[in-house]
Parts: sequence; structure tokens; C-alpha cells
Amino acid sequence: MPSTAPAPTPVELSPRRRRALLGVVALALMMVVSAVSGLNVALPDLALATGATQTELTWIVDAYTVVFAGLLLSAGAVGDRFGRKGILLAGLALFGAAAGMAMTVDDPQTLIALRGVMGVGAAAVMPVTLSVITTSFPPEERGRAVGVWVGVAGGGAVLGLFASGILLELFDWSSFFGLNVALAVLALLGTLVVVPSSRDPHRPPLDPVGGVLSVLTVAGLVFGIIEGAERGWGDAWTLSSLAVGAVSLVGFVWWELRREHPLLDPRLFRLRGFGAGSLALTVQFFGSFGLFFVILQYLQFVTDLSPLQAALCLLPLPFVLIPVARNAPRVADRLGTNRVVALGLTLSATGMLVLTGLTTDLRYWHVALGLVVFAAGMGLAGTPSTTAIVSSLPQAKQGVASAVNDVSREVGSAVGIAVLGSTITAVYRSGVSGAVEGLPPEAAERAEASIAFVRLAADRLGPAGEQLLDTAEAAFVDAATTAFVVAAVVQLVAAALVLWLAPRKGQVRASELEDALAGS
Repeated sequence: MPSTAPAPTPVELSPRRRRALLGVVALALMMVVSAVSGLNVALPDLALATGATQTELTWIVDAYTVVFAGLLLSAGAVGDRFGRKGILLAGLALFGAAAGMAMTVDDPQTLIALRGVMGVGAAAVMPVTLSVITTSFPPEERGRAVGVWVGVAGGGAVLGLFASGILLELFDWSSFFGLNVALAVLALLGTLVVVPSSRDPHRPPLDPVGGVLSVLTVAGLVFGIIEGAERGWGDAWTLSSLAVGAVSLVGFVWWELRREHPLLDPRLFRLRGFGAGSLALTVQFFGSFGLFFVILQYLQFVTDLSPLQAALCLLPLPFVLIPVARNAPRVADRLGTNRVVALGLTLSATGMLVLTGLTTDLRYWHVALGLVVFAAGMGLAGTPSTTAIVSSLPQAKQGVASAVNDVSREVGSAVGIAVLGSTITAVYRSGVSGAVEGLPPEAAERAEASIAFVRLAADRLGPAGEQLLDTAEAAFVDAATTAFVVAAVVQLVAAALVLWLAPRKGQVRASELEDALAGS
């Protein structure tokens, strides 16, 4: 079992250096998060320049996510053992080098491989950024520092969209990877200067079997979820991937329960903070990345905004989320983690329900209202959830706690996109099926599969095209409404569970940790 020895004293840093350290890890985290969201803005230009097929475009995005999510847990443990600063530097260097190479290639298969390498670097960076905070800040400052981390993790996706949109107004698609390189270089230089060296003083042996099983579990499930939305849930690849993930998960639990020094002791999920925090984060990112997936298509395909204009429409998210996330720890200390996280999930669900009132005509005040309520809920729930996870484990095990935190986010994101994407596909197809009668079979099939095709082809179809576009826009709005309802229901159910399961206090009792590890 993991060591339960007293946690080491946090690294002694001056207040000025702690502020600089927080800025550096926030920059590194921004790099990782924006690499997921910002690429979506560049995909149309990238497809034209490289000749990538739709399947290749999907993998240019997904290669990063699958590798990233699959390696997160192992990367946190490696950072604990060999030194967090060294792993952070290696991850930044690898990420930046792969992004730099991506700027110079025009072959889709090479881009897919380089995005996978970027995912390896990102997996080394993300869990270490949080564990550096939790081992460098004293307890009285740790909650606010984690709040900044949560705000950047949530708002960074929108800021990445915004930055990519600006670059694409001025340069070609490769400028997105140039942004990745610039962020990696700045974060690497900052890490060299201000991030202290730290590691697990007990240096337990590594768990390569557990590491492989964790990679297969997360990668198999994420791959299957993503491909389920693209290929169908009955497809052989989808079912095979989900089966690999499920079998590996069972094997991982079986193996870890028998290890003296497990990569992740499954019994830790009996801890109220650890289990409820992981659930809350998974559902939060289910909602947030599902929201990005739906609302960006609505803004571009239905209301006909440019990528930059669509990104600008989402700016209320970070401006609300970041300050709320920074102050959420004080609210949780006064009211209890369970109440604050449940309230945050309920507010996020309310924001989704507000967005069910969207129409084919853009009423931005309506969009902004839904986004503000959603962002307030995410900021309110995110910081206490993350704090509950990292506070549940000894300080020497913060790399694993941070990795579980990050895996919850990545799996939640993948599930959100898959579930809400499948919902949109089914409702949209049903809505336009009658309107495509009379079209050539290939055109009808493409129109049922994507509103983007309808928008591009409408002008060439004359009056029939205008009618088809009106029908497609209305069908997509109906599909978006259904997706928002699904997301809201999931969040409300999670809110009820968190209210019951999460700790009333922000800190986990030592006796609770001992009871969980003892199996009582």
C-alpha cells in the first residue's frame, strides 16, 4: 500500500517566487489545454492545405487526446519518483519540438504522429503542474493557488480558441502550432528559473504492469467513446476498443489491490473527497467540452459566424470562471465541499437549460446569459473538487492525485463530446430526413450527416437549397436543445450524488485514509 508516513514540509519559497511559480505552471497548463480546443478553429484551413480526409482530420485531433489521457496516471507517478521539475522540463521540450515539426509538414499521417508525440509531452506536463503547486504552497495559500489552476484549466480552452482565431485571421493553419511552440518555450524558460526540485522522498518501486494496464484502460475507453460517435456504437472497432478498456480496467483493479506499492490503490476511491471529487470533475468536463462542441457548431453553422467571431462569443466563460474559481475555496470552507460542489453542478445544469431557448436567429444576450451561469457553476464546483482529491492523499503522492484529477477531466471531455455528438447526429438526421428527398443519393447522405455540407451546397441548389438550409438550421437547433437537456440531467444527477457523498469539510481525516486503505 502507499506510504502513510507524515507528509514532508512544503518547499520553502518566498512569496514573490511562489507568485512567479504560479504564473509559470499556469502558462504550461494553458499550453496543454489550448492544444485541444484551438486546433478545432484551424481544421478547415488545414484540410484544404494538406488534403486530409475527414477520418484523417478526426485522428489529427484524437491522437493527442488518446495518448494524453492514456499516459496521465503513469506520468504523475514517474514525476513523484524521479523529480517533478525534470519531468516537467522533458514534457515541455518534447511538446514544443513536436509542435515545431508540425509547422513544417503537410502530410496528414505525419501530423497524426506528431500530435501523438505532443500528447506524450502533455501527459508529462499536466499532472506535474498541479503537484508542483501542492508541494510548493503552504496550506493557507494552497486553496487559492489551486483555484487559479482550475480557472486556467477551464478558461484556457476558450482563450485557446480566441488566440487561434486571431492567428488564422492573419496567417495560415501552421500558426496554431507556432503558438504551441511559443508557449512551450516560455514555460520551459520559466521552469528553469523558478520551479523548485521535488520528489517523493520514499521512492517506492515503479509499477510497469499497472502503468501498461492504466494506459490500455484509459486509451481503450477514450478511443471507443470517440469512435462510437464517428463509426457507430455497434462498429467492430468501437466494441473492440471498449472491450479492451473494460478488461484492462478489471485487470488494473485486480493487480493494484495485490501490490504493496500500487500505482493507484483502488480503495482510495472509498475516500469521500477522492471519490466524489473525481465524479464531480468528470461530469463538469462532460458538460464543458460537450458545450464547446455544440455551441461552436451552432454559432458557425446556424448563425454563420466566423471562427474568430464564434470564439469571441465565448469570452464570458473565462472572465466569469477564473475569478469564481479563485474564491471558491473560501466559500467551500464556510459552507462545506458537498454543498458548494453540488451548487456548482446545479448552476452549470441551469446554464445548459437556459441555452435550450436558442433559435435560428442569434440573440447574443441569451447565449451570454447561459454561458455566464454555466461558467459560474463550473468555477464554483471545480476548485473544491480538485482540492478534495489532492487533499485526500499524502503530499508525497501528489503526482498520482494530480494525474487522477487530470484523467477525470480528459475522460469527462471525451464522454461529453461522444454522448452529445451522438445525440446531435440522431436528432439532426431525423429532422432533415424528409427535406432531402429528391436529392441525388450521395448529396442526400452528406446532407443528413452534416449541416456544414448543407451550408456549402445551398447556393448551388437554388430555391430548394434555401429551403433545405432553413430545415437543416432548425433541425440542428432542435438537436442542440436535446443535447443540452441530456447534459443538464447528467449534471443534476451528479449534483445529488455529490451532495450525499462529498465531505462536509475541505480536509480529509487521517483516520478516513487509514480506514480506506485497511479495507474497513
